[in-house]
Amino acid sequence: MEKLRMTSPDLTAANVDKLADLFPSVITESVDADGNPLRAVDFDLLRQELSDHIVEGPQERYQLDWPGKRAAAFAANAPIAKTLRPVREESVDFDTTKNLFIEGDNLDALKLLQESYLGKIKVIYIDPPYNTGNDFVYEDDFAESSADYLARSGQHSESGDRLVANTEANGRFHSDWLSMMFSRLKLARSLLADDGVLIAAIGDNEHANLHRLLDEVFGAGNFISDVVWQGGRKNDSRYVSNGADYMLIYAKNETRLSELGVRWREPKVGLDDALAKAASIWATRQSDDEASAQWKAWLKSKKAAGEITDSVARYDQLQPVTGRAMNTYHDITWPGGGGPIYEILHPRTRKPVTLPKRGWVFQKDEMDRRIAAGQIWFGPDETAIPRGIRFLDEASDQVAISVFAQDRKAASTDMRNLMGEIVFQNPKDRRVLARWIRLVTDAAKDAIVLDFFAGSGSTGHAVMDLNSTDGGHRRYILIQLDEPVDHPQYDTIASIARERLRRAGVQARHSAGLLSAELDVGFRSLQVATTNMADTLVTADDLEQLALPDAVASVKPDRTDEDLLFQVMLDWGLDLAEPLAVEEVADRRILSVADGSLVACFSGEVTEAVVKEIASRQPLRAVFLDAGFASDAARINAEQIFREVSPETEVRAI
Repeated sequence: MEKLRMTSPDLTAANVDKLADLFPSVITESVDADGNPLRAVDFDLLRQELSDHIVEGPQERYQLDWPGKRAAAFAANAPIAKTLRPVREESVDFDTTKNLFIEGDNLDALKLLQESYLGKIKVIYIDPPYNTGNDFVYEDDFAESSADYLARSGQHSESGDRLVANTEANGRFHSDWLSMMFSRLKLARSLLADDGVLIAAIGDNEHANLHRLLDEVFGAGNFISDVVWQGGRKNDSRYVSNGADYMLIYAKNETRLSELGVRWREPKVGLDDALAKAASIWATRQSDDEASAQWKAWLKSKKAAGEITDSVARYDQLQPVTGRAMNTYHDITWPGGGGPIYEILHPRTRKPVTLPKRGWVFQKDEMDRRIAAGQIWFGPDETAIPRGIRFLDEASDQVAISVFAQDRKAASTDMRNLMGEIVFQNPKDRRVLARWIRLVTDAAKDAIVLDFFAGSGSTGHAVMDLNSTDGGHRRYILIQLDEPVDHPQYDTIASIARERLRRAGVQARHSAGLLSAELDVGFRSLQVATTNMADTLVTADDLEQLALPDAVASVKPDRTDEDLLFQVMLDWGLDLAEPLAVEEVADRRILSVADGSLVACFSGEVTEAVVKEIASRQPLRAVFLDAGFASDAARINAEQIFREVSPETEVRAI
């Protein structure tokens, strides 16, 4: 039951509504003096709408602007005192896998990955909230200084809601969504390799805004394509069935892609079946004409069933003598005119064929070579202009087109079959993801693929599928917030994603056959957490006698040596998927990363024997717990040992 307002009407709001009906272009989003969001009128634009001449106002420039943009830019640059903690019990093949699953706020995670993966990511695929009015966006608090932000993010607990409903009633409906995306896209771009590519899926509501936002972050010159995915028909739509989603594709540096001669190609659908069928028809033919008729009928039926595309169906002829599937529609005249002119004799009539007004596209020696190789089609007599022949077995791939159809329901069915029930609504289609990731990484099968809106883990599933098919060693990094779900078995979306990856890994290994031994189906589970270092930022006056032991300890009591190791790896910019080894040396536990790239001992009592053993291995880096040295003399002695035994080692203490 609705409640009575019990106040006089808000006439200002009513007037704004009237203006919105008359002049929708003058309505914008803003905030009031207290920072509350509200719908507002751009009075400069309104003056222009009511004037018969150009009205002077603020200097115009082409830009995308919204309330909160500067704060979002600040958020991308502000430091955080956080780390990534390893969670072995939630991982698969923790010690050997190259894949990462990170649970936590993706803004924090992207910041933490900056040193280790700067310029190393080949593909970023994201499917962010579509902002339909029912979606949730991150509630980022930017109204503070850099120092305050550092203190808050590092020392406060991580409890509290990180997501807020972004309803259309919100006065900053678009602004909140843009702010969320802006800071994260800025960080994501820096992770991309120079020849890297970002693919962002989006729906109608924010498609235009995301396009302009990506133009600003990546540069309009790096725009590659706006792919339309027709995912189904909605017959209950009032006007048009808006069943399309979009994938905006941007290069980090399109000029670099051009310099490298990059071309994206994909296999033709149904190619292998078509080649096998053509060979079968030719081998059992009664006559050439009968074989050609069978071939055309087979192509027609398969195309109607959607089992082959037009790129295969157009090869509707079988070459006499060889039986190779071919088409003869290739124009070999010079585009635009001005090509070479010379006579060509018809092979049967021996008369010159009709010359094209535009000239030939080949010089005479190349044309003679192609005629001798059977690559030129001639008509029944010399009146027909010859055309080029293309063979199906020489055209195994094709350029991807910017419009494709694939029913989205297949992804939900696929997920239900894998998990045994519906545990996640509207998962991303791993086949669509695999197709576009393969296009970008076909020549770089060891590429790193990042998805920082991981959802149910479709991107990781797609990467494993690809590797099981072509023997690649692509790696994935997935980031997903611990967003709660109402399910008896899973408490968060992140837990659903991890279980999906476990099951998908078993499935991928089974389907890989002989390639299964080399297939990486594991993942190293990490969690965004507050820094491992204890908060000792208190004054002498505030320090109580009973708290002295805690103040002396530099590491939080619930943190392990592996926790410390990963924070050191982040600080040093090491790959978080490097192999780890743990062993006992002189009764102390030491950890080694990448066969000596980093050796660490975080024992509370570092002995000279441990220092000498580590130095004898001559690692690139060595790190100890500062509190582990009994005295300044012991610390100085350790430094002296390294100078004598392994002078190239970079030694640090935390």
